[in-house]
Amino acid sequence: MSVGMIIMGLLIGFMVGLTGVGGAALLTPILVLLGISPAIAVGTDLAYNSVTKFFGSVQHWRQKTINFKLMKYLAIGSIPSAILAVGMLRLFDSFFNNQEEIIKHALGYVLILVAIATLVKTFAKGRLEFNKIQLKPIEEKRSLTIVIGAVLGFLVGLTSIGSGSLFALVMLYLYKMTPTELVGTDIAHAFFLVTAAGIMHAGIGNVNYLLMINLLIGSIPGVLIGSTLSAKIPAKPLRAIVAVMILLSGLKLI
Repeated sequence: MSVGMIIMGLLIGFMVGLTGVGGAALLTPILVLLGISPAIAVGTDLAYNSVTKFFGSVQHWRQKTINFKLMKYLAIGSIPSAILAVGMLRLFDSFFNNQEEIIKHALGYVLILVAIATLVKTFAKGRLEFNKIQLKPIEEKRSLTIVIGAVLGFLVGLTSIGSGSLFALVMLYLYKMTPTELVGTDIAHAFFLVTAAGIMHAGIGNVNYLLMINLLIGSIPGVLIGSTLSAKIPAKPLRAIVAVMILLSGLKLI
């Protein structure tokens, strides 16, 4: 047991509960900057996220706030793409021995993307809603949905980041859903995506299970405390601060 990692899990869980900003975008760069290998940081974060997203998915399934059709189309693209990303990492490492460098630089660029997406979602949400694309039925956007799933799924398999923030931004812009349905669909899809990618990373030895358990011990009460306080503290400025922190982390890793 590591008290330091439990406290870090508590703080990250608290920030996720308070702001709604994805835990992977906070956790993975911190682990890398603390000296943990990028491959282990990504694999462990995916496994950790699989557990947390499972409980969220069960809750939203009970509340009937999951759009299964949209989740299915996203998963058709994202899961094979995430598996391909992990396979390519392994292949590149076998030939060029540069897995760590690829992950580190990819992390930096995706973190910058997530920071921008978080700021857009925080301050320009109204402008993204109620556009012509949203009014089209999902069946007409099937191919587009699968392609988007494939592109973002590849990034998640490579970096563990974006399963919530990037997919949520896309869903906000392209699909007409209630806020609770958007969150429920995002979490349920993320569960299947990070589980598939996490299993692949576990298969090549990129998961530190003791580290994952320590983080979970801290993050579960952290999320509960943060969620309780979120109704009393204004979320927008906090999200903006977290987005800037994510942006700086990304710049540092490039």
